[in-house]
Amino acid sequence: MSHPPILFAALPPLASLATSWIQTIYYGLTIRAGDPKPAPGSPRHAAHRRVIHILVVAAYLVYTIYEADYELRAASDFYADLGLAPGAPDRDVKTRFRRLAALHHPDKAGSAGGGDSITARFIHLKLASDTLLDAARRFAYERFGPDVVAWQKCVTIRDFVSRGVLSGVLPHYAVAAATIYVLGLLGYMDFGRFYRWLILISLCVFEVHAVTRPSFPPFLKLVNALVTRVSAHPPYLPFQFIQLARKLTITTYIALSQIGPLLVEHTQQRQRVAQDDERALQQALQRLELVTNQLNADTSRLMDMEIAPFKGDPEAVSNLQGKMREWLVQNTIRADPMVRDALGTSFRKRRIDAPSGARGNR
Repeated sequence: MSHPPILFAALPPLASLATSWIQTIYYGLTIRAGDPKPAPGSPRHAAHRRVIHILVVAAYLVYTIYEADYELRAASDFYADLGLAPGAPDRDVKTRFRRLAALHHPDKAGSAGGGDSITARFIHLKLASDTLLDAARRFAYERFGPDVVAWQKCVTIRDFVSRGVLSGVLPHYAVAAATIYVLGLLGYMDFGRFYRWLILISLCVFEVHAVTRPSFPPFLKLVNALVTRVSAHPPYLPFQFIQLARKLTITTYIALSQIGPLLVEHTQQRQRVAQDDERALQQALQRLELVTNQLNADTSRLMDMEIAPFKGDPEAVSNLQGKMREWLVQNTIRADPMVRDALGTSFRKRRIDAPSGARGNR
Protein backbone atom coordinates (compact mmCIF):
# COMPACT_ATOMS: atom_id res chain seq x y z
CA MET A 1 0.00 0.00 0.00
CA SER A 2 2.95 2.35 -0.51
CA HIS A 3 1.79 3.49 -3.96
CA PRO A 4 -1.37 5.50 -3.21
CA PRO A 5 0.33 8.49 -1.49
CA ILE A 6 2.68 8.89 -4.45
CA LEU A 7 -0.12 8.60 -7.00
CA PHE A 8 -2.43 10.88 -5.01
CA ALA A 9 0.27 13.54 -4.95
CA ALA A 10 1.45 13.27 -8.56
CA LEU A 11 -1.73 12.45 -10.46
CA PRO A 12 -3.86 15.63 -10.00
CA PRO A 13 -1.29 18.19 -11.32
CA LEU A 14 -0.33 16.02 -14.29
CA ALA A 15 -3.97 15.24 -15.10
CA SER A 16 -4.94 18.91 -14.90
CA LEU A 17 -2.08 19.90 -17.19
CA ALA A 18 -2.94 17.17 -19.71
CA THR A 19 -6.62 18.17 -19.52
CA SER A 20 -5.78 21.78 -20.41
CA TRP A 21 -3.70 20.72 -23.40
CA ILE A 22 -6.30 18.28 -24.70
CA GLN A 23 -9.12 20.78 -24.25
CA THR A 24 -7.17 23.38 -26.23
CA ILE A 25 -6.53 20.85 -29.01
CA TYR A 26 -10.18 19.75 -28.93
CA TYR A 27 -11.44 23.31 -29.41
CA GLY A 28 -8.90 23.85 -32.18
CA LEU A 29 -10.22 20.80 -34.06
CA THR A 30 -13.96 21.18 -33.45
CA ILE A 31 -14.45 24.97 -33.59
CA ARG A 32 -13.86 26.78 -36.86
CA ALA A 33 -11.48 29.71 -37.03
CA GLY A 34 -13.25 32.93 -36.12
CA ASP A 35 -16.05 31.24 -34.15
CA PRO A 36 -16.14 32.02 -30.44
CA LYS A 37 -14.84 29.38 -28.06
CA PRO A 38 -16.48 28.66 -24.71
CA ALA A 39 -15.18 31.17 -22.20
CA PRO A 40 -13.22 29.78 -19.24
CA GLY A 41 -15.54 29.50 -16.27
CA SER A 42 -18.68 29.17 -18.39
CA PRO A 43 -20.93 26.11 -17.83
CA ARG A 44 -20.09 24.69 -21.27
CA HIS A 45 -16.34 25.11 -20.74
CA ALA A 46 -16.57 23.51 -17.29
CA ALA A 47 -18.61 20.57 -18.62
CA HIS A 48 -16.06 19.92 -21.40
CA ARG A 49 -13.21 20.12 -18.90
CA ARG A 50 -14.87 17.61 -16.56
CA VAL A 51 -15.41 15.08 -19.35
CA ILE A 52 -11.84 15.44 -20.68
CA HIS A 53 -10.39 15.19 -17.16
CA ILE A 54 -12.37 12.00 -16.51
CA LEU A 55 -11.08 10.47 -19.76
CA VAL A 56 -7.48 11.47 -18.98
CA VAL A 57 -7.54 9.93 -15.50
CA ALA A 58 -9.32 6.80 -16.77
CA ALA A 59 -6.73 6.34 -19.54
CA TYR A 60 -3.90 6.64 -17.00
CA LEU A 61 -5.49 4.11 -14.68
CA VAL A 62 -6.05 1.66 -17.53
CA TYR A 63 -2.37 2.05 -18.40
CA THR A 64 -1.38 1.22 -14.81
CA ILE A 65 -3.35 -2.01 -15.05
CA TYR A 66 -1.65 -2.90 -18.34
CA GLU A 67 1.74 -2.07 -16.80
CA ALA A 68 1.04 -4.31 -13.81
CA ASP A 69 0.07 -7.19 -16.08
CA TYR A 70 3.17 -6.61 -18.23
CA GLU A 71 5.40 -6.76 -15.15
CA LEU A 72 3.79 -10.05 -14.12
CA ARG A 73 4.46 -11.58 -17.53
CA ALA A 74 8.03 -10.21 -17.58
CA ALA A 75 8.72 -11.80 -14.18
CA SER A 76 7.61 -15.17 -15.59
CA ASP A 77 6.96 -18.23 -13.42
CA PHE A 78 8.26 -21.75 -12.98
CA TYR A 79 5.78 -23.22 -15.45
CA ALA A 80 6.71 -20.73 -18.15
CA ASP A 81 10.42 -21.17 -17.46
CA LEU A 82 10.08 -24.90 -18.04
CA GLY A 83 7.75 -24.40 -21.00
CA LEU A 84 4.82 -26.15 -19.31
CA ALA A 85 1.17 -25.34 -18.80
CA PRO A 86 -0.11 -24.79 -15.24
CA GLY A 87 -1.05 -28.07 -13.62
CA ALA A 88 1.32 -30.16 -15.74
CA PRO A 89 1.83 -33.69 -14.32
CA ASP A 90 5.11 -34.73 -12.70
CA ARG A 91 6.04 -36.86 -15.69
CA ASP A 92 5.97 -33.84 -17.99
CA VAL A 93 7.98 -31.79 -15.49
CA LYS A 94 10.73 -34.44 -15.35
CA THR A 95 10.83 -34.85 -19.12
CA ARG A 96 10.99 -31.14 -19.76
CA PHE A 97 13.71 -30.57 -17.15
CA ARG A 98 15.92 -33.31 -18.63
CA ARG A 99 15.67 -31.70 -22.05
CA LEU A 100 16.46 -28.23 -20.72
CA ALA A 101 19.25 -29.54 -18.49
CA ALA A 102 20.92 -31.02 -21.53
CA LEU A 103 20.92 -27.58 -23.12
CA HIS A 104 21.79 -25.43 -20.08
CA HIS A 105 24.06 -27.69 -18.05
CA PRO A 106 27.22 -25.83 -16.87
CA ASP A 107 29.40 -28.39 -18.65
CA LYS A 108 27.94 -27.11 -21.92
CA ALA A 109 29.61 -23.74 -21.33
CA GLY A 110 33.06 -25.20 -21.90
CA SER A 111 35.64 -22.57 -22.50
CA ALA A 112 33.17 -20.16 -24.05
CA GLY A 113 32.09 -17.05 -22.21
CA GLY A 114 28.85 -16.71 -20.30
CA GLY A 115 29.50 -19.63 -17.98
CA ASP A 116 28.09 -17.83 -14.95
CA SER A 117 24.81 -17.02 -16.70
CA ILE A 118 24.45 -20.62 -17.90
CA THR A 119 25.12 -21.91 -14.39
CA ALA A 120 22.54 -19.51 -12.92
CA ARG A 121 20.04 -20.56 -15.56
CA PHE A 122 20.60 -24.23 -14.77
CA ILE A 123 20.22 -23.64 -11.01
CA HIS A 124 16.96 -21.75 -11.63
CA LEU A 125 15.57 -24.57 -13.79
CA LYS A 126 16.57 -27.11 -11.16
CA LEU A 127 14.82 -25.06 -8.48
CA ALA A 128 11.69 -24.80 -10.63
CA SER A 129 11.69 -28.54 -11.29
CA ASP A 130 12.20 -29.45 -7.62
CA THR A 131 9.43 -27.08 -6.54
CA LEU A 132 6.89 -28.42 -9.03
CA LEU A 133 7.75 -32.06 -8.27
CA ASP A 134 7.03 -31.54 -4.56
CA ALA A 135 3.22 -31.56 -4.19
CA ALA A 136 3.17 -29.37 -1.10
CA ARG A 137 5.64 -26.85 -2.51
CA ARG A 138 3.82 -26.75 -5.85
CA PHE A 139 0.55 -26.00 -4.02
CA ALA A 140 2.24 -23.24 -2.02
CA TYR A 141 4.07 -21.83 -5.05
CA GLU A 142 0.88 -21.50 -7.08
CA ARG A 143 -0.78 -19.54 -4.25
CA PHE A 144 2.03 -17.55 -2.64
CA GLY A 145 4.61 -17.20 -5.41
CA PRO A 146 8.38 -17.72 -5.41
CA ASP A 147 8.74 -16.62 -1.78
CA VAL A 148 7.86 -20.17 -0.69
CA VAL A 149 11.31 -21.30 -1.86
CA ALA A 150 12.79 -19.70 1.26
CA TRP A 151 10.31 -21.36 3.63
CA GLN A 152 12.59 -24.26 4.50
CA LYS A 153 10.81 -25.21 7.74
CA CYS A 154 7.49 -25.79 5.95
CA VAL A 155 6.86 -29.37 4.85
CA THR A 156 3.14 -29.99 4.57
CA ILE A 157 0.45 -27.99 2.80
CA ARG A 158 -0.89 -26.95 6.19
CA ASP A 159 2.51 -25.54 7.12
CA PHE A 160 2.72 -23.52 3.92
CA VAL A 161 -0.84 -22.18 4.18
CA SER A 162 -0.40 -21.18 7.81
CA ARG A 163 2.89 -19.44 7.05
CA GLY A 164 1.47 -17.66 4.00
CA VAL A 165 -1.74 -16.45 5.66
CA LEU A 166 -0.10 -15.34 8.90
CA SER A 167 2.97 -13.71 7.36
CA GLY A 168 1.56 -12.41 4.07
CA VAL A 169 -2.21 -12.17 3.75
CA LEU A 170 -3.33 -10.92 7.15
CA PRO A 171 -0.52 -8.33 7.62
CA HIS A 172 -1.18 -6.95 4.14
CA TYR A 173 -4.87 -6.35 4.79
CA ALA A 174 -4.22 -5.06 8.29
CA VAL A 175 -1.90 -2.41 6.84
CA ALA A 176 -4.36 -1.70 4.02
CA ALA A 177 -7.27 -1.24 6.43
CA ALA A 178 -5.19 1.04 8.67
CA THR A 179 -4.10 3.08 5.64
CA ILE A 180 -7.67 3.53 4.41
CA TYR A 181 -8.81 4.52 7.89
CA VAL A 182 -6.03 7.08 8.41
CA LEU A 183 -6.40 8.57 4.92
CA GLY A 184 -10.13 8.79 5.52
CA LEU A 185 -9.52 10.76 8.71
CA LEU A 186 -7.26 13.11 6.74
CA GLY A 187 -9.98 13.62 4.12
CA TYR A 188 -8.26 11.83 1.23
CA MET A 189 -10.77 8.98 0.92
CA ASP A 190 -14.05 10.53 1.93
CA PHE A 191 -15.85 9.85 -1.36
CA GLY A 192 -17.04 6.25 -1.80
CA ARG A 193 -15.95 5.17 1.69
CA PHE A 194 -18.45 2.32 1.81
CA TYR A 195 -17.30 0.91 -1.52
CA ARG A 196 -13.64 1.08 -0.48
CA TRP A 197 -14.28 -1.09 2.54
CA LEU A 198 -16.51 -3.40 0.52
CA ILE A 199 -13.80 -3.89 -2.14
CA LEU A 200 -11.12 -4.49 0.50
CA ILE A 201 -13.19 -7.04 2.41
CA SER A 202 -14.24 -8.81 -0.80
CA LEU A 203 -10.63 -9.07 -1.99
CA CYS A 204 -9.51 -10.38 1.40
CA VAL A 205 -12.20 -13.07 1.36
CA PHE A 206 -11.29 -14.03 -2.20
CA GLU A 207 -7.58 -14.26 -1.37
CA VAL A 208 -8.16 -16.40 1.71
CA HIS A 209 -10.42 -18.66 -0.35
CA ALA A 210 -7.84 -18.87 -3.16
CA VAL A 211 -4.90 -19.85 -0.92
CA THR A 212 -6.77 -22.41 1.18
CA ARG A 213 -8.77 -24.34 -1.43
CA PRO A 214 -7.27 -27.46 -3.08
CA SER A 215 -8.16 -26.20 -6.59
CA PHE A 216 -8.13 -22.84 -8.35
CA PRO A 217 -11.12 -20.59 -7.55
CA PRO A 218 -13.98 -20.83 -10.09
CA PHE A 219 -13.71 -17.10 -10.83
CA LEU A 220 -10.02 -17.49 -11.72
CA LYS A 221 -10.85 -20.43 -13.98
CA LEU A 222 -13.43 -18.29 -15.77
CA VAL A 223 -10.96 -15.42 -16.19
CA ASN A 224 -8.28 -17.77 -17.55
CA ALA A 225 -10.75 -19.31 -19.99
CA LEU A 226 -11.71 -15.88 -21.33
CA VAL A 227 -8.14 -14.55 -21.45
CA THR A 228 -6.69 -17.57 -23.26
CA ARG A 229 -9.61 -17.66 -25.71
CA VAL A 230 -9.43 -14.04 -26.87
CA SER A 231 -5.64 -13.58 -26.73
CA ALA A 232 -2.29 -15.33 -26.51
CA HIS A 233 -1.99 -14.35 -22.85
CA PRO A 234 -0.93 -17.29 -20.64
CA PRO A 235 -3.31 -18.29 -17.84
CA TYR A 236 -2.85 -16.69 -14.46
CA LEU A 237 -1.64 -18.60 -11.44
CA PRO A 238 -3.46 -17.72 -8.20
CA PHE A 239 -0.57 -15.67 -6.80
CA GLN A 240 -0.29 -13.72 -10.07
CA PHE A 241 -4.00 -12.99 -10.14
CA ILE A 242 -3.89 -11.91 -6.50
CA GLN A 243 -1.03 -9.49 -7.21
CA LEU A 244 -2.96 -8.07 -10.17
CA ALA A 245 -6.14 -7.79 -8.08
CA ARG A 246 -4.28 -5.90 -5.37
CA LYS A 247 -2.96 -3.37 -7.86
CA LEU A 248 -6.40 -3.15 -9.46
CA THR A 249 -7.82 -2.35 -6.02
CA ILE A 250 -5.39 0.54 -5.63
CA THR A 251 -6.36 1.75 -9.10
CA THR A 252 -10.04 1.56 -8.16
CA TYR A 253 -9.40 3.61 -5.01
CA ILE A 254 -7.67 6.28 -7.07
CA ALA A 255 -10.56 6.25 -9.56
CA LEU A 256 -13.05 6.75 -6.73
CA SER A 257 -11.08 9.73 -5.45
CA GLN A 258 -10.27 11.35 -8.81
CA ILE A 259 -13.18 10.39 -11.09
CA GLY A 260 -16.05 9.75 -8.67
CA PRO A 261 -16.64 13.38 -7.59
CA LEU A 262 -16.36 14.58 -11.19
CA LEU A 263 -18.95 12.06 -12.37
CA VAL A 264 -21.32 13.10 -9.58
CA GLU A 265 -20.82 16.78 -10.38
CA HIS A 266 -21.29 16.17 -14.12
CA THR A 267 -24.46 14.16 -13.50
CA GLN A 268 -25.87 16.80 -11.18
CA GLN A 269 -25.09 19.52 -13.72
CA ARG A 270 -26.89 17.59 -16.46
CA GLN A 271 -29.85 17.04 -14.16
CA ARG A 272 -30.00 20.76 -13.39
CA VAL A 273 -29.89 21.58 -17.10
CA ALA A 274 -32.62 19.02 -17.79
CA GLN A 275 -34.74 20.48 -14.99
CA ASP A 276 -34.24 24.00 -16.35
CA ASP A 277 -35.23 22.83 -19.84
CA GLU A 278 -38.30 21.08 -18.43
CA ARG A 279 -39.27 24.18 -16.50
CA ALA A 280 -38.83 26.38 -19.59
CA LEU A 281 -40.90 23.93 -21.66
CA GLN A 282 -43.72 23.97 -19.08
CA GLN A 283 -43.73 27.75 -19.07
CA ALA A 284 -43.85 27.83 -22.89
CA LEU A 285 -46.76 25.36 -22.91
CA GLN A 286 -48.63 27.45 -20.36
CA ARG A 287 -48.16 30.57 -22.49
CA LEU A 288 -49.31 28.65 -25.57
CA GLU A 289 -52.40 27.45 -23.71
CA LEU A 290 -53.24 31.03 -22.70
CA VAL A 291 -52.85 32.23 -26.31
CA THR A 292 -54.98 29.33 -27.58
CA ASN A 293 -57.75 30.06 -25.10
CA GLN A 294 -57.69 33.73 -26.08
CA LEU A 295 -57.88 32.88 -29.80
CA ASN A 296 -60.73 30.45 -29.13
CA ALA A 297 -62.64 33.14 -27.24
CA ASP A 298 -62.06 35.67 -30.05
CA THR A 299 -63.19 33.16 -32.67
CA SER A 300 -66.38 32.37 -30.75
CA ARG A 301 -67.11 36.05 -30.36
CA LEU A 302 -66.64 36.68 -34.09
CA MET A 303 -68.89 33.73 -34.98
CA ASP A 304 -71.54 35.06 -32.65
CA MET A 305 -71.26 38.46 -34.32
CA GLU A 306 -71.65 36.92 -37.80
CA ILE A 307 -74.68 34.84 -36.83
CA ALA A 308 -76.29 37.60 -34.74
CA PRO A 309 -78.47 38.99 -37.64
CA PHE A 310 -80.00 35.51 -38.15
CA LYS A 311 -80.90 34.77 -34.55
CA GLY A 312 -84.53 33.76 -34.16
CA ASP A 313 -84.70 32.42 -37.72
CA PRO A 314 -83.75 28.67 -37.60
CA GLU A 315 -84.15 28.26 -41.37
CA ALA A 316 -81.76 31.12 -42.10
CA VAL A 317 -79.25 29.82 -39.54
CA SER A 318 -79.43 26.32 -41.08
CA ASN A 319 -79.00 27.74 -44.58
CA LEU A 320 -76.03 29.83 -43.40
CA GLN A 321 -74.39 26.81 -41.79
CA GLY A 322 -74.85 24.78 -44.97
CA LYS A 323 -73.35 27.51 -47.12
CA MET A 324 -70.41 27.90 -44.71
CA ARG A 325 -69.86 24.15 -44.75
CA GLU A 326 -69.92 24.10 -48.56
CA TRP A 327 -67.54 27.04 -48.69
CA LEU A 328 -65.15 25.30 -46.32
CA VAL A 329 -65.25 22.14 -48.42
CA GLN A 330 -64.78 23.94 -51.74
CA ASN A 331 -62.16 26.46 -50.69
CA THR A 332 -60.31 24.74 -47.89
CA ILE A 333 -60.47 20.98 -48.22
CA ARG A 334 -60.55 20.59 -52.00
CA ALA A 335 -57.99 23.35 -52.42
CA ASP A 336 -55.50 21.32 -50.39
CA PRO A 337 -52.88 19.70 -52.75
CA MET A 338 -52.96 16.39 -50.89
CA VAL A 339 -56.76 16.21 -51.17
CA ARG A 340 -56.62 16.96 -54.91
CA ASP A 341 -54.01 14.24 -55.45
CA ALA A 342 -56.08 11.74 -53.50
CA LEU A 343 -59.24 12.55 -55.48
CA GLY A 344 -57.35 12.31 -58.77
CA THR A 345 -55.92 8.90 -57.80
CA SER A 346 -59.39 7.69 -56.79
CA PHE A 347 -60.93 8.82 -60.09
CA ARG A 348 -58.18 7.17 -62.14
CA LYS A 349 -58.60 3.93 -60.24
CA ARG A 350 -62.37 3.99 -60.81
CA ARG A 351 -61.83 4.43 -64.56
CA ILE A 352 -59.31 1.57 -64.67
CA ASP A 353 -61.62 -0.78 -62.74
CA ALA A 354 -64.70 0.13 -64.85
CA PRO A 355 -66.02 -2.69 -67.10
CA SER A 356 -65.42 -2.62 -70.86
CA GLY A 357 -67.85 -0.23 -72.64
CA ALA A 358 -68.83 1.68 -69.49
CA ARG A 359 -68.96 5.44 -69.60
CA GLY A 360 -66.25 7.30 -67.70
CA ASN A 361 -66.84 9.03 -64.43
CA ARG A 362 -66.37 12.70 -63.97
